[in-house]
Amino acid sequence: MDGLKINAAQSARLQLAGESVELPVLRGTLGPEVIDVARLGDQAGVFTYDPGFTSTASCKSAITYIDGDKGELLHRGYPIEQLAERSSYLELCYLLLYGALPSAAQMADFESRITRHTMVHEQMHHFFRGFRRDSHPMATMVGVVGAMSAFYHDSIDINDPWQREVAAIRLIAKVPTIAAMAYKYSLGQPFIYPRNELSYAANFLQMCFAVPAEEYRPDPVLVKAMDRIMLLHADHEQNASTSTVRTAGSSGANPFACIAAGIACLWGPAHGGANQACLEMLREIGSVERIPEFIARAKDKNDPFRLMGFG
Repeated sequence: MDGLKINAAQSARLQLAGESVELPVLRGTLGPEVIDVARLGDQAGVFTYDPGFTSTASCKSAITYIDGDKGELLHRGYPIEQLAERSSYLELCYLLLYGALPSAAQMADFESRITRHTMVHEQMHHFFRGFRRDSHPMATMVGVVGAMSAFYHDSIDINDPWQREVAAIRLIAKVPTIAAMAYKYSLGQPFIYPRNELSYAANFLQMCFAVPAEEYRPDPVLVKAMDRIMLLHADHEQNASTSTVRTAGSSGANPFACIAAGIACLWGPAHGGANQACLEMLREIGSVERIPEFIARAKDKNDPFRLMGFG
């Protein structure tokens, strides 16, 4: 929807109670044309009804374009398969934030800024002790990410471009640290501090799986897989959590509170919670040998078992 322009050759006419209302038709860079109904309430005294935004675009965006039916996902015009093959997660973060892929110097500076922000304030460690060890990790993430606003007062004004950028850098850098801490807390293991010499994905793996008693060397294959997973999940246009973050942000709330709201939305079984259902299914299947059995169950209309993650 980047660069919406009025399609001069076309307009929509709404007939209502004998009255006619002309509605502009807008054309975006990609995707279907849209009918501008912003003034429909003033002009005709009626509203549109579209639960789930199935036919509604609520904003202009130059960030992401997605067409699920065609299997298309573009970030700033670049196909996701091209980015997954040639770029890293942090390169994609740079692209989403600044609108263009970075030069070598820009990438080095961006990685340096992310690396310097991976540690969290030491006092934040105490938050985790307030949660039960068996707490759902999303409950912990909502609480601790929201609490970042209590520690980083110099980056909570969304009207200041510099503060918005600093908040974005801090969130990209610190959310993996907080997620790893939540995981370690659930295991009863000590927190592992980030290491600046490691890549973003490798650092996340070592914070999750290293222990003080022995050296941990992240498997390069797993590092690449983790980076690819992060890249593929970086942005999916205006999904439920993105809409939630934008709604919270429209009130002027600080970025950390808005992201915590997005995490709460992601928790739902109809959104990110589907990933949890998929993991639980894989745990239930257990081994490759049992796959045919579960495929047969999925095809059996009388069996409540469902294959998760193939929607």
